[in-house]
Amino acid sequence: MNFKKSIVFVVVLLIFSLVGCGKKQENVELLVSAAASLTDVLGEIATVYKTLEPETTLVFTFGGSGALQNQIEEGAPVDIFMSAAQKQMKALDEGGHIVDGTVKTLLVNKVVLIAPTDSTLNLTSFEDMGNDEVKKIAIGDPASVPVGQYSEEIFANLDLTHRVDKKLVLGSDVRTVLTWVESGEVDLGIVYATDAYTSDQIKIIAEAPDGSHKEVSYPVGVVEGSKNLDRAKAFLDFLSTEEAIKVFEKYGFSMK
Repeated sequence: MNFKKSIVFVVVLLIFSLVGCGKKQENVELLVSAAASLTDVLGEIATVYKTLEPETTLVFTFGGSGALQNQIEEGAPVDIFMSAAQKQMKALDEGGHIVDGTVKTLLVNKVVLIAPTDSTLNLTSFEDMGNDEVKKIAIGDPASVPVGQYSEEIFANLDLTHRVDKKLVLGSDVRTVLTWVESGEVDLGIVYATDAYTSDQIKIIAEAPDGSHKEVSYPVGVVEGSKNLDRAKAFLDFLSTEEAIKVFEKYGFSMK
C-alpha cells in the first residue's frame, strides 16, 4: 500500500512540474541607474519595451554619472548602469563592479551653450562667455557630472578658464543646469544638445567647436551582482534594435 502511495505521489509531482513549465514568466523589476540626460528618452524606451516584454518592468534612478558610480561602488542594488561618459564606466569595470563582456558604447551626444529665450545678451559663440556682460554660467559639477568635465575641457582648449572661473555655478546634474537657465537664474548654461531640445524656454547659442572636448559617448553595462542577469542582458540587446534606435534618434541622440 505504501508503495502504491509513493507511485501516486511521484506521478502528482510530475504533473505539477509539467504544469509549472507552462506558467508565464515571472514578473521582474530591472533597476537601471542612468545619466540625467537620458531621462526623457528612457521614459519612452520603457514604454516600448513593456509592450515587447510585459513581464519586465524598468525602474530608473537618474542623476550625475559620478554620483551613480559612487552608489554602485557602495553596494546599491542596480542591474544596469548607463553613463554619460567613459570615465565612470571604466572605473566601475576596472573595480570589478561590471559583468565581464557586457560593456558597450551606445550613443553619442553634443555639448551646447544655452541662454534663456528672453536673454538680451548678444552672444554667438563659446568664446563670448568671457564677455563682461555675462555674470553667471551654470555647468555640471566637474567632480561628478560628465557635462561639467566636458565644460572644463572646452574652457581649457579655448583659453577661457581664467575668464569664466569666477562666473561658474555648479549643478548636481545636467537637468539642474537646464532648469537654472530656463528660470533665468543664470545668464548661460552648458548642457547636452538633447537636453536643450526638450525645452522651449531656452535658446541654443552655439555648439562646442570640434576638438574642444572628448567625444560625448554613453556606455552601458550590467552591474556585477545583478539578481536578474538574463533579463538585464536581454534589455541591453534591445537597446541596439531598430525599435530602440528610432526612439534614441527621435530625441536627438546619434548611435555609436
